[in-house]
Amino acid sequence: MTAKTADVWLPFPAEEIEGLPDSFRYRRWDGEDEFPADPGDCVFYVAPYMKSPEVTVRPLAAMPGLRVVQTLTAGIDHVLGGLGDLRPGVRLCNAAGVHTASTAELALTLALASLRGIPGMVRGQDREEWHAGFYEALADKSFLIVGYGSIGSAVEDRLVPFESGPVARVARTARTTARGPVHALAELPRLLPQADVVVLTTPLTDETRGLADAGFLRRMKDGALLVNVARGPVVDTAALLAEVESGRLRAALDVTDPEPLPAGHPLWHAPNVLITPHVGGSSSAFEPRAKRLLARQLTRFAAGEPVEHTVLVTE
Repeated sequence: MTAKTADVWLPFPAEEIEGLPDSFRYRRWDGEDEFPADPGDCVFYVAPYMKSPEVTVRPLAAMPGLRVVQTLTAGIDHVLGGLGDLRPGVRLCNAAGVHTASTAELALTLALASLRGIPGMVRGQDREEWHAGFYEALADKSFLIVGYGSIGSAVEDRLVPFESGPVARVARTARTTARGPVHALAELPRLLPQADVVVLTTPLTDETRGLADAGFLRRMKDGALLVNVARGPVVDTAALLAEVESGRLRAALDVTDPEPLPAGHPLWHAPNVLITPHVGGSSSAFEPRAKRLLARQLTRFAAGEPVEHTVLVTE
């Protein structure tokens, strides 16, 4: 590769990222209609953050020399539709670790706010109403974390000082950790009835799409809380609506299906549902961590070393 004849597309200005190698021409593109340069010269494409899949994959078909696609999210579902346009051998890397702390923090916030009745208190404040009474705490509550990767593990880390009850862990495959066993997805029917709070942190895959369906929700104990900081389609929205409208379950959702949730959708006003607008990773922690990741990845790429966090290679 001849120095500075290959392009890297970034959603940030290159001068704002410390430690970038000087081997490339850096082009800023954050999903605008106009491309910043000829896509054919791009060898390393950093997908814009929180843009639609249509925007994200739009330049890929015109990038015959591309070698790496880097997302700024842990999930990769928004770029999968464009991978068929790429030549074999292109590496798709995610942003493992960038959103871990922020998303785990929000999962705990959603659980705590829902259990302590904060949404009702905020509405009561608007109406000058005093909502005294007893509310539930995180302390002694049993948790089931579905998707025990870096985010799921970080959720458990943050439960410790709150003195939660037992924590069960589920991932695609069973394994053992220092904290205890991680169960396979097949164990969910046995584990769901034991949990006061079920936290979804799993990536969206063919296996997890619609995972929290009517049967899953039916197995949750009466009064349990479902927290979703994964992806909206992991949950069957119609099935969830039936459960929360009956009053049997509660939900705290950072992601929904559809998303954005349109005006007039019944989830907006369903009882015992707290909704945040997909902000798990959109915090002050995101940008500095994302920039450090890009500097590391591009330094490795410029040196001919394997990039990190590769989740698949095109065939």
